Amino acid sequence: MTVATGPLSGMRVIELAHIMAGPVCGLMLADMGADVIKVEKPTGDDSRRFVPPEINGESAAYMMMNRNKRGIALNLKDPAAVEVLHKLLMDADVVIENYRKGAMERLGLGYESLAELNPRLIYCEISGFGRTGPYAERGGFDLIAQGMSGLMSITGEGPGRPPVKVAAPISDINAGILAAMGISAAYSERLKTGRGQKVDTSLFEAAIVQTYWQSAIAFATGEKPEPLGSAHPLNAPYQSFRTSDGWINVGAANQSNWLRFLDVIGAPELNDDPRFSSNLQRIRNLPALVGVLDGYMARDTTANWLARMEAAKLPAGPVNDILEMHADPQARAREMIVTVDHPQAGPVETIGHPVKFSRTEASINRPAPLLGQHSREVLGEMGYDSERIDSLIDAQAVIAP
Repeated sequence: MTVATGPLSGMRVIELAHIMAGPVCGLMLADMGADVIKVEKPTGDDSRRFVPPEINGESAAYMMMNRNKRGIALNLKDPAAVEVLHKLLMDADVVIENYRKGAMERLGLGYESLAELNPRLIYCEISGFGRTGPYAERGGFDLIAQGMSGLMSITGEGPGRPPVKVAAPISDINAGILAAMGISAAYSERLKTGRGQKVDTSLFEAAIVQTYWQSAIAFATGEKPEPLGSAHPLNAPYQSFRTSDGWINVGAANQSNWLRFLDVIGAPELNDDPRFSSNLQRIRNLPALVGVLDGYMARDTTANWLARMEAAKLPAGPVNDILEMHADPQARAREMIVTVDHPQAGPVETIGHPVKFSRTEASINRPAPLLGQHSREVLGEMGYDSERIDSLIDAQAVIAP
């Protein structure tokens, strides 16, 4: 058995979650050392069928979201499987669930019931809109959350253009990270009081918190912010520019960086232009500013501009595609691209853990489980003997390879 070394080593987590937000939460905790047991239905997490792409028959999407976890598969239509899950939860520190509201209660596994039997349990619910409020009964999807949060109204090339979602499922991913943060906080509090509690977050809230700057503007002015492409609503120039062979991002937002930027592009006289002499004026005259700067930036290559800006200590970077990001030496040095050996797919690259610890190192040392791969192992740890395990598997209450 793989020995966890992270700061959450010793935490037992039961993941009753599928596809994205809940599994993101689980993998964050697992990377930090928690023993995360993923409970799947007999047909498996729906992301197992997110193909193509697949590697030797295994879904790349599933493997990305479920590394570092152990897997057990239960048919919760069978009372014997519900009994297994109940027993799992009685010994758990944390449960993560993203079922429809009321689903856990119908199984007799709602928060109130479990808290009576296991007062130390931290019960994390991730839903579309949260468990309270007028939308509590609604299911949730990233696209819907992005639209309702206002994100899609500020994403895109400019005013009057069709709405654009952030390409990554940002509300799903952020909800998982927020849930992991909430669980960690509740776990810390439990160390002091001995009592668990419920942690409740949603895709809607996870998307709303991405609007901090634009909401600040709207609160202050009463006006709705518009999309600005890659530009910033409060600072300029702070955006992408086309070069002779690609694109570059430049962060010349404050006055010091602005003056260094003008030196780099050989245009110090632009600071004498009243339209561009301060950040306030540059924001007010952003289209004119971009039009002027585009002419300068198109004169040289991305690589040459980057070299000059780095020498001037000016914030700048290339606009990488995903493959270029995977090959970036900083991403590699920070172990954001790592490889795990999967029993079916073989060596598989995955995204690393984004938080580094000086002593209790986070690690990725276990591939995503095959369906029910650890069913026998987990049941054995729970005290079931081999005869009872065989009978549960024969009855298909529990699924094992």
